[in-house]
Amino acid sequence: MTLALGLRLRRLGQLLDRLADRVWAWDEEGMEAVSSSRVLARLDAVFRAATFLGYGYLWMALALALILFGNRADQQAVLVGLGVIIVAVFLSQGLKALTGRPRPAFHRRGFHHQFLTSTSFPSNHSAAAFAMAYVVLRLYPWWPNVLVLYTVAGVIGLSRVYLREHFPLDVVGGAILGTAVAHGLVPLLVRLVQ
Repeated sequence: MTLALGLRLRRLGQLLDRLADRVWAWDEEGMEAVSSSRVLARLDAVFRAATFLGYGYLWMALALALILFGNRADQQAVLVGLGVIIVAVFLSQGLKALTGRPRPAFHRRGFHHQFLTSTSFPSNHSAAAFAMAYVVLRLYPWWPNVLVLYTVAGVIGLSRVYLREHFPLDVVGGAILGTAVAHGLVPLLVRLVQ
């Protein structure tokens, strides 16, 4: 019985290895398709700006505007967003350390290429962008706000693949992580800052 179980586990391991190889190959092909797309190349400046803003400049500008021109509820929303983004990026960095997936081979396109780590999964940019989009969804649920922030989050994520700094699954993983963190933390943080 033990030998049969060992053989089954070995076959399962081999099957999972083959499946993982196929997923990684698909992910690399997806990145190549996005980064070499002639249609997307027309939006090169947009993607460069999106990646740059995704380093946190956009979220800092929004927070500063809410602090300076908002009311008490807006200032509390900034604290909620700050808490969410700190946890999302911290968990993203932790997952990067656990997974150890290397970043794509980089071909410079005139854009600065800086990494906090050499690992790829998940994308911090995507985790932060989708976390902030979810915070806006919960705290400012007016549909134009939500539409704009989710569009910005999507463009930031796509920019990471277009600029060959991440694979598509890194962006999807970051989006899921950021959304999950925000979903879990927003109610708690709203209660704490009131």
